[in-house]
Amino acid sequence: MVAPWLKSRAAGLFLHMSSLPSNVGVGNLGESAFSILEFMNKAGLSFWQMCPVGPTGFGDSPYQVFSSSAGNPYFIDWNPLIGSNLIQEYELEKLKSLPFEFVDYGLLYEEFFKILRIAFERFQKNTNSLEKLYGKYDLFVDKNRSWLEPYCLFQGFKVLYGGKPWWEWPLQHKDIITDVKNGNDYSFHEFIQFVFRSQWKKFKEHANNKKVKLIGDLPIYCAPDSSDVWAFPELFELNKIDNSFQKVAGVPPDYFNEDGQFWGNPLYEWDEHKKNGYKWWISRLEAQLDLFDVVRIDHFRGFNNYWSIDSETKDAKSGTWQKGPGLNFWKVMKENFPTLPFLAEDLGLITKEVRQLREQIPLLGMAVLQFAFDGDPKNLYLPHNLNKSLVLYSGTHDNDTTIGWYKNSSNEIQDNFRSYFNISGEDASWDMIRSAYRSVSPLVITPVQDYLGLGSEARFNEPGIAEGNWQWRLSFDQLQHLYSNCRSYLHEQAKITGRIDSGLKS
Repeated sequence: MVAPWLKSRAAGLFLHMSSLPSNVGVGNLGESAFSILEFMNKAGLSFWQMCPVGPTGFGDSPYQVFSSSAGNPYFIDWNPLIGSNLIQEYELEKLKSLPFEFVDYGLLYEEFFKILRIAFERFQKNTNSLEKLYGKYDLFVDKNRSWLEPYCLFQGFKVLYGGKPWWEWPLQHKDIITDVKNGNDYSFHEFIQFVFRSQWKKFKEHANNKKVKLIGDLPIYCAPDSSDVWAFPELFELNKIDNSFQKVAGVPPDYFNEDGQFWGNPLYEWDEHKKNGYKWWISRLEAQLDLFDVVRIDHFRGFNNYWSIDSETKDAKSGTWQKGPGLNFWKVMKENFPTLPFLAEDLGLITKEVRQLREQIPLLGMAVLQFAFDGDPKNLYLPHNLNKSLVLYSGTHDNDTTIGWYKNSSNEIQDNFRSYFNISGEDASWDMIRSAYRSVSPLVITPVQDYLGLGSEARFNEPGIAEGNWQWRLSFDQLQHLYSNCRSYLHEQAKITGRIDSGLKS
C-alpha cells in the first residue's frame, strides 16, 4: 500500500523550526529556513518533517501547546517587521545577545514578547503597514475565526489571571468575555497569529515551488492548559459541574516502564464528537493542513483503544482500556480529506487490531531502524521485513542521533548492526542512511543530525528527562556543511534508489 498523496519513492529530512540557525536566539521563518529548502531541492529531498509548531508553554515542549491550531510566535522572522517599520534593528540587540548554540527559552521569553509588543503598538497606529506584504487583516480573522477567537480569548484571560491555568480562573470568568475580547491582549495575540500565518504561507509556497512538501505533527490529545480544552469542555471527559478532569491519558505498564506513564491530558468524549460529525476534529485538521501538506498523527493507536486513568489517583497502573472511535472516525475524515494526507505514528507495543485499523483506512505507518537490531530476525523494523506501508526513519525526535545510539548501545546490539550490514561501524550514521534509501519503504526521513554525523550532544529530546530538551540548534557552519559536503552525495543516493521525484501528486 502506498498512500494516495505519495506519488513515488521519496526521501526527506527531519528538522524542527526552532533548531535552525539565526542571530536572534531561536530558529525562525527567516533566511535559514529558505536555505534549507535550497539544500533540499539540490539534494533530492522532497519532504521536510518537523514537530508541532504551536505556541509552547511551561516546559517548552512542542507537544504541550496552548492551542493545537495557533502558531508559535518564536518562529516569526523579524526582517519583514523591520522592513515595514514596525521594529528597528537596534531593538533586537538583546535577542542577538542570546546563545547561538542552543535555545535558552527562559531568556528568550523574557525579551521576545517585549519587542513583539512594540511592533504591535506601532501596527495599531498604522494597520495598513503589513497589508501590502501579507494581505487584508480582516480576511485573515474571518477565515480562522473557529480557532483564533478561542485562542485569543484564552490568552487574554491568561494575562488577566497572572498566567494561571484555566481551571484556576474564577468559575464565572466567562461573564466578562466581551471585555476581554475588546482588550489589548486579545488584539495582541490576534496580531501575532496574523504575522505567523502570513509568513508561514510564504514559506510553504516557496517550499512547494522548490518541490518540497512539509510534514507536520499533531498530538492526538490536547494539552490540559489549552484553548482547545477551555473553549470546548463538552468534548472532553470533564466534570459537568466544575470542568475538573475526570479521566486522563497515559499508557499502561510495559517492558520499558513497569509503572506505566501518566500523561495527564484530558480524554475525549467520543460520543459527543460523533454526534456533531467530528466537526471539531475536521476544523483541527484543516488548520494543520493550512500549514502543512501532510500531517503525522501522534499516538495513532488511541483511535483503536486508549488507556484511561482516573485523574485523582494519578496511577497509570490502575487505568483501563477503552474503545476509541475506530474506522467510523476515519470514514468521516476521508469524506473531508479524500487523499488522506496523514501519517500514523504507530510505534511501540502495537496490537494486531491497531495495524488492521491503519491498513483499513488506509494510512502509512512508521518504522525506526534504531529499533531493529535486538537480534530477532523477525523484528518488524529490519530492512528485510519492511513493506511499502511504512515510512522509514533512522531515528525520530525522541531518539538519540544514530552516532549517539550506536556508541551508547550494548555490545550485542552493536554486533548485530555491524553483522547485518557487513560494516565496521566507523561510519554508522551514513551506513544507516544508505540502508534506508535502499529499502522498500516508499518514504525515508533522516534527522539532519545524522547527515552531519553528530553524537548525543545533538539529541533533540530524551523522553522522561525533564531538562535540556528541545534546545539543540544547527550552526551556520553546519548549514553550510550540508550544502557543500552532503548535497551531491544525497542527490546521488536518491537518484540510484529511485527517490528523486517530487514526491507528491499535485
